Amino acid sequence: MQLTEVSAKTGYVWYRQGVWLFRRNPLGFLTIFFTYLLAMWAISLIPVVGAVLPLALIPGVAVGFMTACRDTVAGKIVFPTVLVDGFRSYGALGAMRLIELGGMYLAAIALVFAGSALADGGALFKLMMGTEPVAADTLAAAPLMKAIFVALVCYVPVAMLFWFAPILTAWHDLPPVKAMFFSFVTCWRNRGAFIVYGVLWFATAIVVSIGLSLLMNAIGATDYAFTVLFPASITLTTMLYCSFYATYRGCYGVQESTPDNGAGTTSL
Repeated sequence: MQLTEVSAKTGYVWYRQGVWLFRRNPLGFLTIFFTYLLAMWAISLIPVVGAVLPLALIPGVAVGFMTACRDTVAGKIVFPTVLVDGFRSYGALGAMRLIELGGMYLAAIALVFAGSALADGGALFKLMMGTEPVAADTLAAAPLMKAIFVALVCYVPVAMLFWFAPILTAWHDLPPVKAMFFSFVTCWRNRGAFIVYGVLWFATAIVVSIGLSLLMNAIGATDYAFTVLFPASITLTTMLYCSFYATYRGCYGVQESTPDNGAGTTSL
């Protein structure tokens, strides 16, 4: 493993490579993502622990999705079962380390919500946990907007700590704390590229959302806007997840050969 420092414009390369990777196997990636959503929904129904267990499983599931990306680049067929690859392919020690990471991620998210509670008295936390009904006046309230901003600011260092930590733990055999340290350093040293990368994905989401909403309004089909926006958001989210693998390859200098399909597509 070798950390590579890249220029800010590399953020655009990661963005483009994420779209390219998704296009190699759109049905496969969408199936994996829907399986993930269904599994997390089922887990959330478990009494007592259902509200927090999905968060604790995120590092392990992240390894599974990254494995799907790696296998797709190699021209292999991927199945939804790849989501549990992190818990089954790296031995008992590897599985325990991912569970430890999940516990630390859960604790970090709790601290994020604790910070946001200082701004709105815990309203955002209740909305996210589903313990408070969603009302228009609540969503528009100034304290809630302030809490969302505080939560986003607090989440940035959390994202830096855990961006590469699951992969460094599973693929590079690093202990959780050491993996988190290297993840943070990697993100910080390549912060310019990550800023460009984040801005591009945010702008894409806004443009697609506004564009589809205006289109549905123009053709008089606003009642069906959700049926169009939902699959579009799922597709964009899946592309975003695919681009996570591009950031890993870029920041650690990973080079892999891809099968030549003669289509003239841009390889990773």
